[in-house]
Amino acid sequence: MANMSYCRFENTSRDLRDCVDGLEELVFDDARPLSVSERQSADWMVKLCKQYLDLHAQLVQREADDR
Repeated sequence: MANMSYCRFENTSRDLRDCVDGLEELVFDDARPLSVSERQSADWMVKLCKQYLDLHAQLVQREADDR
């Protein structure tokens, strides 16, 4: 289900935290390997996170410039 615009960052940050916890289990606790589709989604998330970081930096810079 899609997030409502007023809470998308709050909801998604909780979901991302869950994904980080899952990766920690894989790296440090010998958890079961990801399925092929989960691994593909994890790889896609890396690309999306890089794009998010770039856009966030641009937003922060724009807000700083507006002050």
